Amino acid sequence: MNRRFRKVDKPTDVLSFPSLPVGRQQTNPVASDVVISADIARENAKKLGHSLADEVKILTLHGILHIAGFDHENDRGAMAKKEQQLRRRLGLEPGLIERTGTMTPHSVQRNRTRSANRRGA
Repeated sequence: MNRRFRKVDKPTDVLSFPSLPVGRQQTNPVASDVVISADIARENAKKLGHSLADEVKILTLHGILHIAGFDHENDRGAMAKKEQQLRRRLGLEPGLIERTGTMTPHSVQRNRTRSANRRGA
């Protein structure tokens, strides 16, 4: 899906798809989709020592923040700050941005690609 929708030929953990406005007068999306890779979520949970359920919550939060208009590649830390605040309120482990220590997903994707290659994926 990452290759198809983002033109990035690497596995990823979560993709967000904001919906398009239904009518001309509606400026905000009414519904959206968040797609999570079960394989990567399972791998992350095991590697980080928390449950798969918690990992899915972390990935869902990240995806929802993208749908809400945040973009950690371009927002100078705004998404990272918001994600951290919400994770703390929800009692969740470190999120995607914190895990890598960067504001972009590229190092995360490179690490996952290496892991997938080691598994033969």
